[in-house]
Amino acid sequence: MNVATDMSLWGLVMQASLLVKLVMLALLLASVGSWIVIFSKRRMLRQTQNDMEWFEDRFWSGGNLKDIYAETQQQADTSRGMPSIFRGGYEELKRQRTAGVATPQETVPSVQRAMRVALSRELERLERGLAMLATVGSISPYVGLFGTVWGIMSAFIALGNVKQASLSMVAPGIAEALIATAMGLFAAIPAVVAYNFFSNKVDFIENRFQTFMEEMSGIVERGMNAASPAPKAASEKPRPAANPEPVRTPPEL
Repeated sequence: MNVATDMSLWGLVMQASLLVKLVMLALLLASVGSWIVIFSKRRMLRQTQNDMEWFEDRFWSGGNLKDIYAETQQQADTSRGMPSIFRGGYEELKRQRTAGVATPQETVPSVQRAMRVALSRELERLERGLAMLATVGSISPYVGLFGTVWGIMSAFIALGNVKQASLSMVAPGIAEALIATAMGLFAAIPAVVAYNFFSNKVDFIENRFQTFMEEMSGIVERGMNAASPAPKAASEKPRPAANPEPVRTPPEL
């Protein structure tokens, strides 16, 4: 008895065994979930970088920290990214001043700790979802391979129950099983590419954040030292730079 077999993609999926269908469904859900993370993470990192570039331009345009803090309070979405790190450090500086702590040896480490806490929160926010991409990228091919192995095994078991075997009898079973491998690769490849891209972007943003934290700490320390300047040696003279860089005006304390 010859039964017509639907060799279309949808037909092969519907003819697959229950376990293979469950594998395909799991891979489909993993792919959809990874694409949701990809689009949301791309938007988040782009916005974080835009906020960072805006804030750096404002920070190095002069003025004082109090004015910069007031501007970040007025801007929308400054509770994240580099403005958030700055706010954490400046608010700790204000607390230290209110408490009467006036020495750089006590104030600067406290400001640095506050900025490190803000940095940790920002990195946690930026890295959220990357673990899912890594998981989908690493296990999806194996899940698809499991579905393929199971489908091929079922096809050959069914083939062994007939007296006259032919390629046309086993081909549909093998084809529908191989779809699971294809779906596993379809889910894994975008997830791996996106994970590598976003990881590099997060590392880049983290380096910029850490550089800003060092600069902010230096501004606080210099500002507090300027309140009680130490006498300079009479022979001390500034040396002109051989290759002067573009001037950036640091804010005042």
